[in-house]
Formats: sequence, C-alpha cells, structure tokens
Amino acid sequence: MNRPYTTLFLLQSLDGKISTGDTDERDFDKDFPNIPGVKEGLHQYYELEQETDPVSFITGRVMAKVGANTNSIEDVKQIPITFVVVDNKPHLMAHGVEFLAHKFGKLIVVTTNKDHPAYSLQNQYSNISVIPYDGNIDFADLFTRLKTEQDAERMTIQSGGELNAVLLRAGLIDQVLVVVAPCLVGGRNTATLVEGDSLRTTDDLTKIRPLKFKSAQPLEDSYLRIEYEVINGQ
Repeated sequence: MNRPYTTLFLLQSLDGKISTGDTDERDFDKDFPNIPGVKEGLHQYYELEQETDPVSFITGRVMAKVGANTNSIEDVKQIPITFVVVDNKPHLMAHGVEFLAHKFGKLIVVTTNKDHPAYSLQNQYSNISVIPYDGNIDFADLFTRLKTEQDAERMTIQSGGELNAVLLRAGLIDQVLVVVAPCLVGGRNTATLVEGDSLRTTDDLTKIRPLKFKSAQPLEDSYLRIEYEVINGQ
C-alpha cells in the first residue's frame, strides 16, 4: 500500500462507549480506576497498548483530556515511537506540545490552525514537525505522506468516534482491535467507537464496512480482547 497498515485500537464498554460521559471531564483513564468491578482488569488494556505499532495516531483533544497540558515534564522517560497528533482547535497548549516532545521520540502535529503553538516550538525541539493543511485535512494524502516522508509502515489509531468514522469510511482502517471492559455506560451523547453522520438512504449503506473475524480472547476480570480485519474496497 502507499500508506501505513493501520489498526484502530481502543478500550470500549460493552455498549460501545469510549468515554464515561459527554464532557471532557469524563474519561476512561480518569474514571475506570475508581469503579469496582472495572478497575481490577484495566491494567490489561495498558499492557496491550505497550505492544502497539511504532507509529501512533491520536487527536489533541484526547491528549488534553488525559492531562498533556498539565503533566510535569520533569523525569519523563522518552518512548522511541513516532506520535502523530491531529489538533486543529488547538486543544494542546504550548506546555502540552512540549510534554509530548519530551515523551515521544518524534512528534508530528497535523493542523489547519496557522497559530498552533507547535510552529514556534519547532525551533526549540528537533523532534517536533508540523504538517499543515488549509481548510480540511486530506487524510488519504496525510497517510501517504506519513509513509513516504516518515517511513511509517504500520500505525495504531486511537482517535475519537467522529474521526474514526471519517477514517473508516475513507477506507483508511485495516483492522480493529478492541478491549471490551465489563460495564455498560449508556448516554445518547456519550462518545462511541464510530460516530459521524447517520446513514439514511439505501446508497448510504455502501458506507458500512464489513468485518472478518480474526480472534477473541477472554482476559482476566471479565475483560475481552476482540480483533477483526476491515473489508475495504467493496
């Protein structure tokens, strides 16, 4: 392929939620450690996360939610992976960008925001680079550039439901690996694994991506690991 082979890797509840609520204050990383019956097996997700690809694709909103803008930079041990962050608003402040530059071997910020703090920090950190887009990000073009310019052969995607839908419907996700937590979250406005515009017409059904089962593994404390190949190009 002219792009990286991609894996959508996320933690979800049994009802497909990827957060504990519909505000940025609610987050699995923050809340699950405090919920009896869920917290006991949570470590298995983080252990699997350590085995993911050498290139990681995520959003600035997700990183802001888990504390990138406030985490201390002191004594951060750098991980030798390439970290690709899509961040238009921006959700990442200057400190958040610096934190990620300290934590990861290479930080690539993809943005349409000409005032993103990553631009000025490029001069201070040799491992920060910015890929700019005007108006909207062309993800097919971005993924091609990540392979040709950054040698990205395999990439793990851990973005939110809206962006997951964009990538899935563009045929840019090759497999899905989810860890199912033993809980039901609920909430019509709470983020799910794949969101985006709802399907309405018969023609819209072509946007549905069929899956081919690869494996399922029961984990400890009622957690479950499930893996599917995405059938693109039909």
